[in-house]
Amino acid sequence: MEYRTLGNSGTVVSAQALGTMTFGAEADEATSHLILDTFLEAGGTFVDTADVYSSGISEQIIGNWLGEHPTEREQVVIATKARFPMGEGPNDLGLTRRHLARALDASLGRLGVEQIDLYQMHAWDALTPIEETLGFLNDAVTRGKIGYYGFSNYLGWQLTKAVHVAKAHGWAAPVTLQPQYSLLVRDIEHEVVPAALDAKIGLLPWSPLGGGWLSGKYLRDQAPTGATRLGENPQRGMEAWEKRNAQEQTWAIIDAVKSIADAHGASSSQVALAWLGAQPAVTAVILGARTVEQLTDNLGAVDLELSADEIQKLTDASAPQPDDYPYGTGGVQQRNRKLEGGR
Repeated sequence: MEYRTLGNSGTVVSAQALGTMTFGAEADEATSHLILDTFLEAGGTFVDTADVYSSGISEQIIGNWLGEHPTEREQVVIATKARFPMGEGPNDLGLTRRHLARALDASLGRLGVEQIDLYQMHAWDALTPIEETLGFLNDAVTRGKIGYYGFSNYLGWQLTKAVHVAKAHGWAAPVTLQPQYSLLVRDIEHEVVPAALDAKIGLLPWSPLGGGWLSGKYLRDQAPTGATRLGENPQRGMEAWEKRNAQEQTWAIIDAVKSIADAHGASSSQVALAWLGAQPAVTAVILGARTVEQLTDNLGAVDLELSADEIQKLTDASAPQPDDYPYGTGGVQQRNRKLEGGR
């Protein structure tokens, strides 16, 4: 297992993180504990969850495992999130002091820990002043209830604003951002990645396999069936079958991944994960698995070394295709200049 610092902090985490959205939903407690065992045995130390995952059950499952593994508990870095509804009331969600105070105490209780290593804001809250949210997080750091904080699903300007508001007040600064990022979803490279690099924020990509598309298990023009996420629900959110199947680039990416995987005797998933782990600002790639077998295959990406040519082949096949301005060639040219000058 490779290890990296957690964003701009000095805490060290594994370069692969275990995502636990499946815990309590697609994986029962016994299976979830086996997944945790497998991850730790492979050298993994970074576990990511959220209060909203299975309405708190994911945190409870992790807490039970931590209680049964006191030695491993000292090595595991735990990340969780808050923001989405945990009740029906108007104050049962958001990034207000009121909601976050209750959400943090509830997460600490379910996880059975005195401090959460990384507390993440699950999404932007347009109704709450950012000073209110950051003030609460700074207080939580000062009181020792959290070690660090970060964000999830923030846009570039939102991340930059948070960084500078914290700096202006002399508050603890954010260390990470958790965005959707994969060979199939690279639009964050226009604004979010540059903002993260500028602030030395570490990225923790979620859905690195594009909801299973990059595993190679789906075939062109053949609607998925059976016990897969799209087989059970072909219209599943951003991963929906019909839209991605109709995009020519989807299959160009999948073909490029498969050709490289075949050359290495590796799985398509391992190739896609290896490419993502090599991207700028990435601290740890979040692996989601509903079975031990899926996790074991994904963990194999750590041992896969892609050549510069292979990385470039994947980068070219998956390149975002924006209009000329502001993210296309014309806009990019305007944001750079030659050192030697000239027209």
